[in-house]
Amino acid sequence: MLGKTFVIATAWLAVASARAGAQSPMDHAHAHNDYVHARPLLDALDRGYGSVEADIYLVDGALLVAHARDSVRADRTLESLYLAPLRAWIAAHGGRVYADRPALTLLIDVKSDAESTWVALEPLLRRYDDVITSWHGDSVTTRPVVAVISGERPLVTLPAQRDRWAGLDGRLADLDSVHAPPAAAMPLVSDDWKEITRWRGRGAPPSVARRRVARAVAKAHAQGRRLRFWNTPDLPVVWRLLVRSGVDLIGADDLDALRRFLTDSSGRP
Repeated sequence: MLGKTFVIATAWLAVASARAGAQSPMDHAHAHNDYVHARPLLDALDRGYGSVEADIYLVDGALLVAHARDSVRADRTLESLYLAPLRAWIAAHGGRVYADRPALTLLIDVKSDAESTWVALEPLLRRYDDVITSWHGDSVTTRPVVAVISGERPLVTLPAQRDRWAGLDGRLADLDSVHAPPAAAMPLVSDDWKEITRWRGRGAPPSVARRRVARAVAKAHAQGRRLRFWNTPDLPVVWRLLVRSGVDLIGADDLDALRRFLTDSSGRP
């Protein structure tokens, strides 16, 4: 029997993914390693991206944004590069990230210890209660941004909290596990592209890759979750397979190339 939590999470997915007939192709666009761009967050927002990704390390109590531990800088914090600018952007755009579009996904990829980082991250997200979606027991309060924790994740601690300002990023194995957190606590599932196929975009996509992607999409959506893959080649032939299969978030390092693809009619199903 479907519980309240699943029903509410599925209802949230319907809003977050996009209302029928009102979906923008850019709702699928995910800025992979967004922080490497000249203007972190803002380059993606100016192009209409529906999701951005920030890697973080906990260093001396500070949540620093960087791809590698040896490249952290004290002035590049999660708050200064993402949370504070998001609050300012939303205030300047009528209380939304984009008009008549779903909430922006802020994927926070934790590179340091899961539990100690969550202890520092959780109160920070709470301080942005005016912009970040929150869950309270069996209810959800939708706001302009949805935070999702990936990488080193507090897999036990976060789902156990009644009041949460983030969800977990799951893995493909969670789609087949009876022990996976409900969709309200794990609204997104992501995994390495190599778990689907070794195909890197040379020639047509193998039929086995098409079947595996379609199967993963069907499972995720049946559970009220969204789906994403990392380590996908930045190639139109790969993006086309993902779009036509119904994958929810499509990552790219080249923001302009993915934007051109998604907004051109050839990139749509």
